[in-house]
Amino acid sequence: MISLRTSLTELEQAHQFKTLALECYRDAIQNAAHYAIELDDQITAPHRQYLNALARELTHAGIEEITSSRATLRGLLRDYRDKSAQYINELRQELGNTAHALQEIMDSLSQADGDHESRLRTTLKRIREVASQPEGNRVGPVLLDAAKSIEDSLEEIRKQHQFTISQFLEEVRMLHKRIDSMEAAAAVDRLTDLLNRGETEERIKSAAKGGACLLLLKVRGFRLAATQFDQSVASELAAAFIKRLRGSLPPVTIIGRWSEEEFVAMLTPGKTESMAIAKWIGRHLSGAYVCILNGKAVRPTIQVTVGLADSHPSDSPERTTERIREFFAA
Repeated sequence: MISLRTSLTELEQAHQFKTLALECYRDAIQNAAHYAIELDDQITAPHRQYLNALARELTHAGIEEITSSRATLRGLLRDYRDKSAQYINELRQELGNTAHALQEIMDSLSQADGDHESRLRTTLKRIREVASQPEGNRVGPVLLDAAKSIEDSLEEIRKQHQFTISQFLEEVRMLHKRIDSMEAAAAVDRLTDLLNRGETEERIKSAAKGGACLLLLKVRGFRLAATQFDQSVASELAAAFIKRLRGSLPPVTIIGRWSEEEFVAMLTPGKTESMAIAKWIGRHLSGAYVCILNGKAVRPTIQVTVGLADSHPSDSPERTTERIREFFAA
């Protein structure tokens, strides 16, 4: 028979463990805010504010609030990652432009230095020739001294230009090194880089010659998310959907955006595999997605309708395009 004292002791330990786990969870969120990498104030400051607010809300939170906070935290971290990647990519572009400008300055200095030096040395040669002539005995020594002084100054200027150019070269090298480092570290997520409608139609025309299986997706929910929340939520929802879509398709799949809520993917597998992929996408990509609005998790939903359109070599590109329009218009 279990004693009442033993049960109470175990209950107290469980309560202590629960309190300790919640405190560790809150501390982890606060540490994530404190140690967030400093970017632009408009990016880092709100991120820290949202994380600290989330930590404060957990002080007296219940089971439902704690469970909901997981999605909020994941959304905040994902949002900061995306903004950080965009910020670093912009820095990389600025560094690239700076490196290009420095290279142009360096080339200009090098060319100008060579032109000026050539003209000055020609002038010095003429001065020496005049100083060596008999009628120039009086001014000859003065001209030779002046020529020597100019030549020394010219040599000093040449050395200074070479030093400046070497500094520019080192600066360009460091900039390129930083660019390479940023490119390696940024890992910019390009999942939303899709073909537009015109590019998609051109790819379909090319694929039609050898036959292709087109996966057609009609997604309802992006416009509703913009109306119900705001455009930033709709954009985040679209990015999250496209990310899941890419993860559901073979890596080499080409995806085009036919319209705001319509997509076309060109599959390389056979019809049987394509049908399996279409069914899986229809079951798993519909539903609620976690997005962030003013530091809070919101859950807009989308509904995905999937269809397949086989493109045979005997079909004209116009016929294939017409079938796509019919599906999306249905």
